[in-house]
Amino acid sequence: MEMQTPYFLSETELNHLKDWFSHYARSFYGPDPVIQQAMELKEKHSLRVCDEILRIGRQLDMSQNALRIAGAMALFHDLGRFEQFTRYRTFVDNKSGNHAQLSVKVLQQQNTLAALNEETRDLILTAISFHNRLNIPDDVNPVCMYFSRLLRDADKLDIFHVVTSYYDAGPGEKSSAIELDLPVSPVISDDILASLRDGRMISMQQLQSSNDFKLLQMAWIYDINFQPAFRIIQERDYLKKIRNALPASDKIDQIYDHIVSYLKKRSDCSEPPPIIPV
Repeated sequence: MEMQTPYFLSETELNHLKDWFSHYARSFYGPDPVIQQAMELKEKHSLRVCDEILRIGRQLDMSQNALRIAGAMALFHDLGRFEQFTRYRTFVDNKSGNHAQLSVKVLQQQNTLAALNEETRDLILTAISFHNRLNIPDDVNPVCMYFSRLLRDADKLDIFHVVTSYYDAGPGEKSSAIELDLPVSPVISDDILASLRDGRMISMQQLQSSNDFKLLQMAWIYDINFQPAFRIIQERDYLKKIRNALPASDKIDQIYDHIVSYLKKRSDCSEPPPIIPV
């Protein structure tokens, strides 16, 4: 029996939300091949993040209710991307708008979560609003902190999948949607390297090239929260695939070795999973 909690989402409600998402995403499909490709990219990404969050959640022994709530967050976390790209033809927030805030705005304007109780609705909206921030505010309640961290882990796992698949494909047509319109340049910013050495996250504002963006992706390892996510990253060899897409450099090799060592330490950690009362 699942414990009593103010947060609740039934299987029927989740299925309704899935149907709504499918219709909403497909409403942006059209004859423009650039927009169509971007819409498909984000629809598939959202569905895969759902799979990733459930994969992590099951390994953390989360309740079925908690898994359903997590699935809803994952489904809607990038909802604003559809309107963003259609209007601005870019996924770069600095050139358009904060896509997490836009996702929240769409859900509120469409009354998508109206059937849910206030606590569950607020939890989903808040976790979505935090998913793309450099850091989660320290003053949020433990339940919101847990789900926000979970969503960020699942999102990163699939972005790792998207970018490494793109890099593995080798030379071909460039995707501005994936490379965020950054210039291709062999130059690597010193402050990016310094952040990686110090175990610090990298902000989008620091990026000057596509190589900087690849290093930012490697730095995400410092923002992974749950052991199952660390293990998945290690099993799928995401960091090595990103390293292989970067130029030969002793500095990058040293940083890569440091990051891989950190990943191994966190993957091998035997700490029990955190317990969340949902």
